[in-house]
Amino acid sequence: MKKSLLALALTSSAVFANEGMWMPKQLPEIAPQLKAAGLELDPASLTKLTEFPMAAVVSLGGCSASFVSPQGLVATNHHCAYGSIAHNATAENDILTNGFLARSMDEELQARPGSRIFVTKAVQEVTDKVIDANTAKLSGKKRVDAIEANQKALVAECEKDEGHRCTVSAFYGSLEYYMIKQLEIKDVRLVHAPPSGVGKFGGDTDNWMWPRHTGDYSFYRAYVSPEGKSADFSQDNVPYQPDFHLTIAKQGVKEGDFVMALGYPGRTNRHRLPSEVAETFEWSYPTVVQDYRDALDIIARETADNKDAELKYASRVAGLNNYMKNRQGMLDSFADSDLLARKQAEHAELTAWVNSSRDNKKAYAKDLAAIEKLLAERHSNDRKEHLLDAAAPRLLGTARALYRLAQENTKPDNERKAGFQERDLPKFKSYVAAMERNFDVSVEKALDLHDLKKYAAQPKKLRDSHFDKALGVKDNMSEAQLQALIDSWYANTSLTSLESREALLTATPEQFAQSDDVFVKAAVALYKQDRKREADEEELAGKIQQAYASYMRAKIAFMHSQGKAVYPDANSTLRVTFGNVKGRAHGTEDGNAWAPFTTLRGITQKATGEGEFNAPQKQLDAINAKQYGAYKVDSLNSVPVNYLATLDITGGNSGSAVLNSKAELVGLAFDGTLDSIISDWDFNPANTRSIQVDHRFMLWQMELDGADNLLKEMGVK
Repeated sequence: MKKSLLALALTSSAVFANEGMWMPKQLPEIAPQLKAAGLELDPASLTKLTEFPMAAVVSLGGCSASFVSPQGLVATNHHCAYGSIAHNATAENDILTNGFLARSMDEELQARPGSRIFVTKAVQEVTDKVIDANTAKLSGKKRVDAIEANQKALVAECEKDEGHRCTVSAFYGSLEYYMIKQLEIKDVRLVHAPPSGVGKFGGDTDNWMWPRHTGDYSFYRAYVSPEGKSADFSQDNVPYQPDFHLTIAKQGVKEGDFVMALGYPGRTNRHRLPSEVAETFEWSYPTVVQDYRDALDIIARETADNKDAELKYASRVAGLNNYMKNRQGMLDSFADSDLLARKQAEHAELTAWVNSSRDNKKAYAKDLAAIEKLLAERHSNDRKEHLLDAAAPRLLGTARALYRLAQENTKPDNERKAGFQERDLPKFKSYVAAMERNFDVSVEKALDLHDLKKYAAQPKKLRDSHFDKALGVKDNMSEAQLQALIDSWYANTSLTSLESREALLTATPEQFAQSDDVFVKAAVALYKQDRKREADEEELAGKIQQAYASYMRAKIAFMHSQGKAVYPDANSTLRVTFGNVKGRAHGTEDGNAWAPFTTLRGITQKATGEGEFNAPQKQLDAINAKQYGAYKVDSLNSVPVNYLATLDITGGNSGSAVLNSKAELVGLAFDGTLDSIISDWDFNPANTRSIQVDHRFMLWQMELDGADNLLKEMGVK
């Protein structure tokens, strides 16, 4: 392929000092900025994914983490391990509240079903193989199908290396594609989690806020077969021995020090069009916030007197609260900003640049106009289908997925829809197994009633006739009638049973068709309409992909003409972001300056002995006795707990290793501040701050919890 647009875009160094989630291969291109910020290493030494330190950084499939010992010990956030902690918690042994420590490997617990540790082994650009000469000529669904076929072929070839998981990821609005090859570690075990009064101290009240005093850390261990291969859980498995692991810094950071976060940020949207910004902040996010708020209220009500149900939904509640506060914070920031106006002005400038030329830039004009029309169609569809999608009961979603799996299983593997191939079967098995500890009928009925009431209240012409017929929804149903309908669903299903769900994993389409289960019957009845809807969505998606790639090509060329560098939006691939430990001159509410560090004193000031601020008594006693050990910082006269830095992070960066100028571990990234999380859309160097748990606090708390075995393993003791 000719010189990539990525390389072209980086020929200039005009970029905010701390802005950007950079691919490791890009770091030499921004060496001046890295050196100016304080990096002592050669940036070129950070580009190789199979060498230190990148080889020590792993993905949990939604969170980031890192190896911190030769024996496969993995450090991540408490909230990233929360699902596994909750999965193992019971009313009799509530490790979610009390914490957990395995004093030997024999005591380690299986993580939640489906837990994975992914170790990136290679990245290769494959744009010419995904968008080959034939695919480039196609449009609509034919284009989507061709791209998917090419991706599946690349993945199948890559995964011939047994035990590896390969993904083809799109960059720059599907303008470029890269193959990511990762070792898939399937035997993951919980090693240590502090009490929730440490790991979740401050709860949802402090979430996205500063000052913060949260010990958001936990530990997993990766296991493989005795031969060192990826393997399912077995007592015969042995700890994975990574090629490289991070070392714990002997000295902590101070204000102004260089730091960098290595992790897997999920999604950012800085290259989105103005129409997408408007739709997101005027409809999508407000709708999501209200939906999440309603769900949280219902779950709280239904689990109030049921400890087992409360534990089952603990992870979901934590996630809903986190996302709700995140989206509301973005809405508040958007309301006080000129983001949309600036986006519109920037896009107008781009359009004028494209239209001003008679050379090949003129070819972009058609796609710039086309994409707005296509996006408007997608936005309209999303609004029309929102209540329909919300009204589908969770067990119907399960039945639909398993019936689709049964249908795809009748085809050769390479012809099956992506997501339903042989490589995806473990995902389905884990999903149906995990429902044993995250599903409660009374809670689901209450959620179903809330959503079904809103859907059924629509005029008949706005409802979906196929859905209504399959589920028994009729015109003008009262709340009592809807409740009776929902009760009848659960009275006539066996999908609440693990045995029944597992049986469907291997059932044939004919066996599905013969079932009397209400949700299975509905899934079968809806299958044809579901596939039509999917085809319509893919037809539109194919057109959008083609136009969006052209839009990004134009934008990169335009920004390059202005001397600006362009980094790709985050897409769950390995990235590096860098900055410095730094407070803020003012806060969001009272104008007070934000100090860069919080200390143990803040814990005692906030502790109430209950709820979100229920710090363990053992911890409070140690703080009051000023038992700081080796972790006291004289300038703070205490142990630092959390600190602020100018790192450009987003969701998925949770658990990212934060390293100093010598690539030593000095903390874990776990949050941002509420007024700066809009940086997913609009980076603001003045406001953007990440929040890290200081490694000195982690070690201090681990000593307090008696985790000497782990401290020794990490080389601290």
